[in-house]
Amino acid sequence: MAGQCSGQLQFGFYNGKCRDRNGFQRDVEDIVKQKVKARFSTDTTIVAALLRMQFHDCFVNGCDASILLDVPNGEKTAPPNLSVRGYDFIEEIKTEIENTCPGVVSCADIIVMATRDAVSESDKKSRTGWYPVQTGRRDGRVSSAQNVKLPSPSIPVPQAIAAFNSKRLSTIDMVYLLGGGHSVGVAHCGLFQNRLYDFKNTGNPDPTMNTTLLKTLQTLCPQNSNSNNSANLDQDPLKSSSVDKSFFEQIRLGNGILEVDQQLALDSNTRFSVARIAGSNDFSFQFGRAMIKLGAVDVKTGKDGEIRRRCAAVNSPSGNSGRNIFNIFG
Repeated sequence: MAGQCSGQLQFGFYNGKCRDRNGFQRDVEDIVKQKVKARFSTDTTIVAALLRMQFHDCFVNGCDASILLDVPNGEKTAPPNLSVRGYDFIEEIKTEIENTCPGVVSCADIIVMATRDAVSESDKKSRTGWYPVQTGRRDGRVSSAQNVKLPSPSIPVPQAIAAFNSKRLSTIDMVYLLGGGHSVGVAHCGLFQNRLYDFKNTGNPDPTMNTTLLKTLQTLCPQNSNSNNSANLDQDPLKSSSVDKSFFEQIRLGNGILEVDQQLALDSNTRFSVARIAGSNDFSFQFGRAMIKLGAVDVKTGKDGEIRRRCAAVNSPSGNSGRNIFNIFG
């Protein structure tokens, strides 16, 4: 069967495997790249959306695109995933690839390739954001909200380290993944309002927050309000839409929006790494390495899983992709 894996992820797994209906070879990674480039030109927020999607997918049952399945009580319905975006875009890429070489490319690989290309697009000025990705994943058949257990925005750093270690990701991997992932995108008031007025029942704001930032956020998110306003996770206005080391510079100044972000710069387990990254010139390379490791978490290869025809539904036994049968995997 086209798309069958050798049992391990590979760089360039799809080389020579995608032929269109006229028999011409097509470059799968280039198809994804061009779709991402076009989307980024009209929507730069797709970078944060895809980074978040890959993290949320890989941290639950491994990188198997289970987050994409439209199934009752599936991962999409879990509270941490209600604000995840980009499902339609991944399906759009999948449709184009299926129209070119059906049954070859997994949705799990599309998430990983598209995320890499979005990161690269965000860092065009320095041209250092690109990193190679391994491919050869297969798609999972099970998606359950009960399996979604993700680190919260206020998780203590030692607990965050333990969560990442459980996925065979090191402390430095965690620092790069959290910092890189939070170098773009926004957080809504509800995720950090606890830091602004009565932090940990002290009656005072979080003392680790920069006072200028505190005043700005208090105006943005008034006390006892249900404001849905948002703040950039990277507080450098010139760099808040690019994946770079700016985030680390900002949290060293007390400008972390989420509690866990600020604590990265203060906790004894991570503060020296944060300082080194803030002063380094190799962020993109090291972030890419961490993303490659994230993309290898509990993957399905070989005969495990399947190559979905549509990312939102598992394949039917008869091969009819139009028939929805995910109830049998409930």
